[in-house]
Amino acid sequence: MILFFPFAARADDDCLAYKLTPKITLDVPQWSKEVVQPLRHMDLLHGNVVATMVDNYDIVADITNIEDGYCVALKSVFATVGYSDFLVQIDIRNAPESCTYNAILSHEDEHIRAYLSVIDDHKKELMDSIYTAADSITPIFVRNADDIDAAINELNVELQAHPDLILIKQKIKAAEEIRNKRVDQHDTGQSLQKCFE
Repeated sequence: MILFFPFAARADDDCLAYKLTPKITLDVPQWSKEVVQPLRHMDLLHGNVVATMVDNYDIVADITNIEDGYCVALKSVFATVGYSDFLVQIDIRNAPESCTYNAILSHEDEHIRAYLSVIDDHKKELMDSIYTAADSITPIFVRNADDIDAAINELNVELQAHPDLILIKQKIKAAEEIRNKRVDQHDTGQSLQKCFE
């Protein structure tokens, strides 16, 4: 059985008048790189990069007091999307600054550039997706000021669950895989071979 509260529905309709065109700001985080040599043996001639993806959406809401409560509308989104840290792992049997160490590090730096290019190339589409998601969100009516924070959280959950945002994140993941495979395919191994001549 579905319960219908005409008063609550009327209040939500009253809030539609307070819907705003959202302002979107998109930043990429400052990234850092750390090179480590795990104690356990790895593949002697191949390193590894672990990329940490940041995907944060801070929102600002506009709260309007109406006669029987408050309308909480999405005003702006401050998004930070990109890579914050790259952890490069190189086998401990390669002495730092040795020929093999430097060749492997150079290859892993290519992977880092591939990751960074993914975000650069998807920036406009990411911005458009965030805007579409934010613009689709209608204001939420709450009766009590104590419920405003929960309404703001709900707006953020709705934003991040929007199909356009989910899709662009999937596209970014797919592009990461493709570009990293390309880096490996285009590496002739000449830099490492020179180390053994």
